[in-house]
Amino acid sequence: MSSLVEAVRAGRSADVVSLLDGMTDAERRAAFPELRSLRKELRADPWTAQARRVYPALHAAGAACQTGAAAVASWIAASDMRWWSASPGVLIDLLGDRSPAWLADVAHRLAARPLTSRVPYELMAGLVRLSGCPVPTTEAYVHGWVDHIGHVWQRGDTILDRLRKDPHLTQLVAALFETADIGNRLSWASDGGENGWSGALARLTAEGTLDRRATVDACVARLLRGGPAADHRVFLGVLQAFALTRDEERDRVADWLALASDGPSVVAAHAQSVLASLALDGELPARRLAEMSGAVLFRTEKKLVRAQLILLGKVLARDASSAGELLPAAAQAFGHEDSEVQERALKLVERHRRTIGTDVVRDELRSAAAQLIPTLRKRAGDVLGVALDAPEPLAYEEVLPPAPQPVRLEPAPASATELAEEVGVLLAAGGDVAAFERTVDGLVRETHRDREGLLEALAPVLAQRWWYQPDTVRHPVESSFTGPYGLVGPSHTLELLLAAVAGAIPTAALRSAVALRTASDQCGHAPLIRAFETRIWELAFRIRTEPLPFLLSTPTWSTGLLEPEDLVTRLEEYRRLGARVSRADFAQALLRVRRGDRKRAGAAAERAAALGTAEGTRLAEWLASAPPTPMVRRRTSQDRVLVEADGIPEFLDGLPDGFRTLGLPVSGDAARWSCYHWHDGVRPHWLAVLPEARELVAVRMLRDVSFTAIHDSRGEAAILPLLAESDGEAGAAVRLAVAHGLGARHPEDRLASVDALLVLASRGQLDAAGLGADLGDLARRGVVKPSRLVDSIRTAMSTGAYGTVWDTLRHTLPVLLSDLATGTATTPARGLADLLAAAAECAERTGARGEVAHLAHTADRRGSSRLVEQARRLRTALETELAA
Repeated sequence: MSSLVEAVRAGRSADVVSLLDGMTDAERRAAFPELRSLRKELRADPWTAQARRVYPALHAAGAACQTGAAAVASWIAASDMRWWSASPGVLIDLLGDRSPAWLADVAHRLAARPLTSRVPYELMAGLVRLSGCPVPTTEAYVHGWVDHIGHVWQRGDTILDRLRKDPHLTQLVAALFETADIGNRLSWASDGGENGWSGALARLTAEGTLDRRATVDACVARLLRGGPAADHRVFLGVLQAFALTRDEERDRVADWLALASDGPSVVAAHAQSVLASLALDGELPARRLAEMSGAVLFRTEKKLVRAQLILLGKVLARDASSAGELLPAAAQAFGHEDSEVQERALKLVERHRRTIGTDVVRDELRSAAAQLIPTLRKRAGDVLGVALDAPEPLAYEEVLPPAPQPVRLEPAPASATELAEEVGVLLAAGGDVAAFERTVDGLVRETHRDREGLLEALAPVLAQRWWYQPDTVRHPVESSFTGPYGLVGPSHTLELLLAAVAGAIPTAALRSAVALRTASDQCGHAPLIRAFETRIWELAFRIRTEPLPFLLSTPTWSTGLLEPEDLVTRLEEYRRLGARVSRADFAQALLRVRRGDRKRAGAAAERAAALGTAEGTRLAEWLASAPPTPMVRRRTSQDRVLVEADGIPEFLDGLPDGFRTLGLPVSGDAARWSCYHWHDGVRPHWLAVLPEARELVAVRMLRDVSFTAIHDSRGEAAILPLLAESDGEAGAAVRLAVAHGLGARHPEDRLASVDALLVLASRGQLDAAGLGADLGDLARRGVVKPSRLVDSIRTAMSTGAYGTVWDTLRHTLPVLLSDLATGTATTPARGLADLLAAAAECAERTGARGEVAHLAHTADRRGSSRLVEQARRLRTALETELAA
């Protein structure tokens, strides 16, 4: 036994195999405890060169020295040995003398492991082969099989050749269609034709090696089940490679109808083409075609909708007797959001007006025609021989979501145990500003009250921190917090405070950080992060030297706002306790205190002045003045729209170091430098630094948000809803941030920007005219693409905010239309017609009237392009008189 363990420790895998071959089962079992102890040793530092040598031998020996199938499978698939495991051949050699039933048990247990276990397919397949058991069809086994078959360059053969030789082909192909997220692996291994999966499976069904009907049914069922886009693409390719006969297509009409109705676009288009072929050959009853149309015409993909209307037209041209069923089906497109689709459907009815037979059909068409836009409704009335005047409009009422209300912070955790639980949650999953501020206040309070008790409660949390393990520390702990990147996110910030509580950072290092700590001023929001970090470093220093009884700057509300009476009450308690105020904590409290409510600020100022302390006097003076309004100006630079702001003397002269840079002027030039503040989680805390000055925060964050439209970056617009919920003026910087976000590349950024737009509107703080003009300017410069803006606008309209959207677009459109009117541009911007369509719908719904500059020029152009038609539609809507 000792020689086996010595060979394992030396990493001599060949000797380990030889020694195990000569050992009895009892001797192997006796050696296992030492192997388990060695594994525990390696876990302490698994990345050393010595550990990498030992692990393969340990992996093989541990598997061979256990007798239970569950234990062996668990050992083989263990995560700590995954990177340096024994080869499948070695493991099969060591385990091959066990009984077939035992080997089958191990094989199926390994196959049942998740994909992340990364059990080698060769090992599982080898155990299956030795045991003669049924092949597993689990996700891990099928994924491994696909990779194994696809690695044809290692053997010089093809996927088709390998599949032909596989003894478990039928079972694994059936499982292939049941396995989730397999599309990427299949497409990666395919190179087209019979050398790819699609061609190989089709050839095998043609040869009879695979049952064709069962395989086709499985493929169709997989498409019906849905899944990732890669799966749709691959399995659709497989289905198309089967080249179904007309009989096979006819037998699956119900499946094609389901796919055309609810399948992804690419799959629905294929199902639509199959049904169209059947319909044009007279093999699809009019009733089923009408059923199909009712589903497809409600889809959002215009290409599918147009194709369906074309199909209906062709069928009606061949068989006019089906008009009674098909015309009402086509009329369902009268309610489509795209007026061009509505017009196509109406033209179809016009073309076959003479085939309208019964009054029942006419009544159905008349009812559907009420959904048409006004310019088409009159034409529909002429077709049907009735007057289809618009119903008397009701007074339009804007529907906006309720404005989010700030939440009052709960008190700090009441005990050290509860605080430790919240610290663990924040470190593991993160949290918002409110959770962070409560936890920081709790750490300060508990350190002041009973530091030893706090450390005892925090023991489970501290045990997981690398800097709390003396035997694993390779460099001073403080260097991890004082690097060029600063405190990387709230979790890193919380770790600094924990390290201070635990005494892991020398007091001298904290003193130096407080005295010398600066943040790079090369980017626009460096002052925000500097203010945020300055308070944290001073709190860490005070934790080690002179703990505070509690924080003055803990906000009252989730937005970061602090009520003035709360701050006065805290200062009164500080005076009673004789506690020395932290300069950074008090500075942050001043920046957070509410001054916009002048009545409450005045009452609190009187109480503060009566304290007779320096801080009370400073607070009284602060509350006597209104919050500053930064002077923000727009500045254009080539294809960019930038903002710059004057300095704020109140910040420069009245705040301590670390906060004064908040009052520096902001220029577009400073924003172009590189930035280290990449962690998304810290951005909400910048708003909490200045909760009553969001315009100043927006000036410093505009560069980040603008990149979502200019450079297609992702995620920076997530801050916009919080910006809208904050307080202070919502001026040019806020508007430009929202405008850039509405034209962002990624849908999640556009959605966040729409949320911000609606929050500002519901709070009565949206300058729709200014936002519309900004959007027009950005679109003209190519910063915001109208095609992206349309998606944002439609999203806002879907909430019922038609009035808000119209008030915005009526100032955007003149900017874009002016280039066509003056001849500056000969080709309209892509998406302009869709913007006009959205504006027309808003005008029709809200009853808006008036003129839009340059609209008449576009509406009077020759032709019937979509741009001209939508311009005419908008002009008609704005000129139509409301019923008395």
